[in-house]
Amino acid sequence: MDGEGVEPCGRPVFVNNPHLDALADDVLYHFSLGTKTHNLPAMFGDVKFVCVGGSPWRMKSFIEYIATELNMEDPKSEYPNICVGTDRYAMYKIGPVLSVSHGMGIPSISIMLHELIKLLHHAHCSDVTIIRIGTSGGIGLEPGTVVITKQSVDATFLPRFEQVILGKTVVRNTDLDESVAQELLQCSKDLNLFETVIGNTMCTMDFYEGQARLDGAFCSYTEKDKQDYLNRANEAGVCNIEMESSVFAAMCKLSGLRAAVVCVTFLDRLKGDQVNSSHEVLHDYQLRPQKLVSCFIKKKLMTKAGSQTA
Repeated sequence: MDGEGVEPCGRPVFVNNPHLDALADDVLYHFSLGTKTHNLPAMFGDVKFVCVGGSPWRMKSFIEYIATELNMEDPKSEYPNICVGTDRYAMYKIGPVLSVSHGMGIPSISIMLHELIKLLHHAHCSDVTIIRIGTSGGIGLEPGTVVITKQSVDATFLPRFEQVILGKTVVRNTDLDESVAQELLQCSKDLNLFETVIGNTMCTMDFYEGQARLDGAFCSYTEKDKQDYLNRANEAGVCNIEMESSVFAAMCKLSGLRAAVVCVTFLDRLKGDQVNSSHEVLHDYQLRPQKLVSCFIKKKLMTKAGSQTA
């Protein structure tokens, strides 16, 4: 489908797959989009910021919040889901900001990222910053603390993402963009609304045993075993635990995207396993990454506008 898009400039979004060139139509199945059925450059060519998070509700809430912050809100708009043809993911857009849900865990976010990276590539986007906003369990932090990830580590505290491809284990780097992390930390200082730290994030394959919880359907270790493990994680610089950051960091690095992870902690895992704060408190916590990332985006857009008028 022909149409005028935004001409690429600056830092492009890379794909490394020669097989894509042979496709007459690249179907982004889980988004219900495609290169033949949709004018992706016209729809997404102006995207400069992508925010991703687990639930569709959270990502719609974010797009509504950022629209207000950027003075782009439309009282008559309900911010329609671009991926209305599927129930796998939800996607919302306002101006240069794209908001996408990714589900829970490494497999779900991995599928979403493959199609998102291709979408940005087909749309000729450039100079894109992508940020995961989410929730996590903290280690030695007060609930409600926001953690900006320095590096994602696995359950053995090593900075790597392992994936089996064609029967062979492939290890990928999980570094995130240090400059974006520092800019986000400065935004938190400017807001002065909640505690924010930079630290390592442990990414696991499971919510229960993989995170040393004692309250799953199965558990073969003791309270002491759990505490020893979490203390070792803390000594390795781990501030929080979630289930998406490693593959997120690895795939964003491969595609040339500047990436960051911003997660609020719901509890201190050294003091318990179950999330038992009130709905109101948890709702307030979930808004904190949104506020921080919105501040970052506003600041970047204001800086760009200032440089263009100078």
